[in-house]
Amino acid sequence: MRVSLVIYGSLDSISGGYLYDRVLVEYLRSRGDQVKIVSLPRRNYPSHLSDNLRPSLLKSLLQGKWDLLLQDELNHPSLFWLNRRLQGRVEYPIVTIVHHLRCCEVHPKWRNLIYRLVEKQYLESVDGFIFNSRSTQLEVEKLVGEGKPSVVASPGRDRLKGTITREQIVERCGRPGPLQILFLGNVIPRKGLHTLLKGLSSLPAETWQLEVVGNTGLDLRYTEMIKRQVGDRGLSHRVSFKGLLSDDEVIESLSRSHLLAVPSSYEGFGIIYLEAMGFGLPVIASGTGGAVDLITHGREGALVKPGDFAAVAEFVEMLGRNRDQLLRMSLRSFERRMAFPTWAQTAERIRNFLLRQI
Repeated sequence: MRVSLVIYGSLDSISGGYLYDRVLVEYLRSRGDQVKIVSLPRRNYPSHLSDNLRPSLLKSLLQGKWDLLLQDELNHPSLFWLNRRLQGRVEYPIVTIVHHLRCCEVHPKWRNLIYRLVEKQYLESVDGFIFNSRSTQLEVEKLVGEGKPSVVASPGRDRLKGTITREQIVERCGRPGPLQILFLGNVIPRKGLHTLLKGLSSLPAETWQLEVVGNTGLDLRYTEMIKRQVGDRGLSHRVSFKGLLSDDEVIESLSRSHLLAVPSSYEGFGIIYLEAMGFGLPVIASGTGGAVDLITHGREGALVKPGDFAAVAEFVEMLGRNRDQLLRMSLRSFERRMAFPTWAQTAERIRNFLLRQI
């Protein structure tokens, strides 16, 4: 099978969506498939819209010698009209990988109306869908209806190779001292670090410790605001910024933490939620989007509304005070992650779907 994949920038970019794409490409190549990466420059949204008018991009896609064209839905502004110009002129089908819809994120209403219009046009221009969660599938179907070929292929549970036992989880939960909280994700507004900090700042400082792991260079204005928030609230001795870490270092952070807290405004799935559950961590997650497929509120963690810092604070305070409840949730989280496939199983599911489309 000859496949081309359209993405922005580098396949090695750090995010859950790029991880998903990267694992799929590696698996397809391991099965003998040819995969060509078509990389479009990463710019702002209006500039991406102009890609639809680039003669060179249209020509390269018209002349492509592949059996199937894959597109990451993140690229929708660059492709929503260009795809229509390909219709009837190419023999290969176009399939999109949908991680989450931009119009489901929290933006000013006028901006989301634009995103919704453009995404709808894009989704109508493809022949099939790969969804990372049932929740993502439902959002797409609300926008463009049902009927096109699709597959739901959840991210895998086994990327991080660290191991932890039930005995170690029991020991960790019984360890005295402040609750060790981990925020793991890019430091951008959508991930909700500001909501987490606002919630934590209402609790006694000696009851918690926060470790922030993730890229602080993607939105420098937001990162500056976050660090100012930490300083102004007198939390510098309770919050540590680790930046980007290696997988081994991330495993160490997950192993020593009690709780993962990433109260995003929206997640199509939330791969890091699943990875943290593999280390027995309860999760504070977004109550909108794909996290509802992983977490039952009050069982493996807490699902909070975007911006609800009071709910974040209430859950953290409860776990810090009630270590028995922390242990119960930790063990339920540890068990729950086994309901999800390995990455190899996910990639095989996608490959079988793609083969049926050509």
